[in-house]
Amino acid sequence: MTPAIDRPFLQDLLVALVRINSINPSLVPGAPGEAEIGAYVRGIMQQVGLQVHTLEPEPGRISVVGRLPGGDGRSLMINAHYDTVGVDGMSDPFSAKVRDGKLYGRGAYDMKGSLAAQIGAAKALIDAGLTLGGDLLIAAVADEEYASIGTADLLNHFHTDGAIVTEPTSLQVCLAHKGFIWMQVETVGRAAHGSRFDLGIDANMRMGRFLKELDGLEQELRRRAAHSLVGPPSLHAATIAGGTELSIYSARCRLEIERRTVPGESAAEIVAEMQEIIDHLSAEDPTFVATLKTLLVRKPFEIAPEAAIVQAVDQSGEQFLGRFPSHVGETPWMDSALLADAGIETVVIGPHGAGAHASEEWVSLDSVVDLASILAETAIRYCGILEP
Repeated sequence: MTPAIDRPFLQDLLVALVRINSINPSLVPGAPGEAEIGAYVRGIMQQVGLQVHTLEPEPGRISVVGRLPGGDGRSLMINAHYDTVGVDGMSDPFSAKVRDGKLYGRGAYDMKGSLAAQIGAAKALIDAGLTLGGDLLIAAVADEEYASIGTADLLNHFHTDGAIVTEPTSLQVCLAHKGFIWMQVETVGRAAHGSRFDLGIDANMRMGRFLKELDGLEQELRRRAAHSLVGPPSLHAATIAGGTELSIYSARCRLEIERRTVPGESAAEIVAEMQEIIDHLSAEDPTFVATLKTLLVRKPFEIAPEAAIVQAVDQSGEQFLGRFPSHVGETPWMDSALLADAGIETVVIGPHGAGAHASEEWVSLDSVVDLASILAETAIRYCGILEP
């Protein structure tokens, strides 16, 4: 039998987490980041009986890992980020008010409710006096909302057989999500006075030619065979800047592109596809000069439904939900891709709620408790229990 979840502890923990401002400073300059919430989580993990490790991938960017030692068998990591996006448009972002079974505030849904469930699951196992067949790690990581330096650094220090990323999924089991590539294209012209068309080369106009081809590629991506869980790939022109003043031909124009990828696509193929557009335009007009730079690559994620970690979550979900959880795909990128790429069999399941990155954000308290129960039971099923 799964050990009982301490609901009052879980709710009090979630209230405390939401009331701590942990906005990611890479998104909002001057924001506090993870130092305060990391210190709080470290104390709570120690309080419930976990062995605690603190990591600092960059100054002030804190991740915390709690370890519940087990035997020499299969090990499991349960992973959540505790940085958040900004609070523009929110009237009371850190209130953690509860109404009609919903807890409100920035990060409640994305994803402090998940972190509270993770710690609550570990507490339940400890309170019941159970020793798992392998180690259980509870990871609270920095920076997922920007570049995921927290989980990337975590993998330099810890490796487990399986992992659960608790991004919110309304208690559905996510088997796949999209990746992304950030790229920069810069067209190069020649600055000259606006009256000297014979001297000037307009980098902005040349970027217009590139954008026309890019628009065609974007439409063609929509027509490609869609992935069964996450749909087709896509791209968008995210930012553009060029020129210095009205009466000067623009010498440079810079475009930043986000290309969303699906399982089975490679970064090399996608970069080559973009370079092909540049080469085509250069062949048509020698004055078309452009460079392509890759800024960041995050791979897509996919796991087979037959994987042991998926089976363990499915069976645990059935026990508490009365049915097998639905299998779904998600379009946003998650840290699960980093864990899977490190050779850790990984799945995603999280609570129900709404408002990630929106002006009103909430998480269902009942679903947080259900998640904690599912996580504790999954740890037992996946790692096994050592007999006393």
